[in-house]
Amino acid sequence: MIDSASLAFDIDGVFADTMTLFIDIAQEEYKIDNLRYEDISRYYLEECIDLNPEIIGEIITKILDGKHNAPLKPIDGSAQVLTRLGRSGRLLFVTARPYPGPIHDWILKTLHLDSESVEVIATGSFEAKADVLLEKNISFFVEDRLETCFALKEKGITPVLFRQPWNRKKHPFVEVGNWEELEAIIDFR
Repeated sequence: MIDSASLAFDIDGVFADTMTLFIDIAQEEYKIDNLRYEDISRYYLEECIDLNPEIIGEIITKILDGKHNAPLKPIDGSAQVLTRLGRSGRLLFVTARPYPGPIHDWILKTLHLDSESVEVIATGSFEAKADVLLEKNISFFVEDRLETCFALKEKGITPVLFRQPWNRKKHPFVEVGNWEELEAIIDFR
């Protein structure tokens, strides 16, 4: 069981369904209708989808800045579990986004929690996550990027891999396929 006080979360691909948003923006704003979630088999989109890198960059910028018409949705079950955790303690999100931008407001709105219950730290790089987590006395971190899990483990943080099409390689980590599985291993004391 994971002590809820020693647990933190990534945002994109764990809580926020960012890849579905990417596909929705590509369809609505760029008329690209041949992308499927399952096709995103690598974390770096340029490595797995046949799309102009400039368009990929534009869509990612729209996501980071919150300048898109399609709604960003939570991954199924995430809002319920995170709200439960937020009501009994402080929630910590650590993201490799370069700046929190509108994601902090989206989190508060999605979870219906007050701002004192939620902390969002944007590190600007995957490599910087471990130091932030250690500074915050976090022992467990839910992450969807497999390479980050290996880096966290090297620093003494236990990663919990959130299964996604882009992290389907052999690994030694605890893995969950959905929020129901994650909730089952959290001690909510």
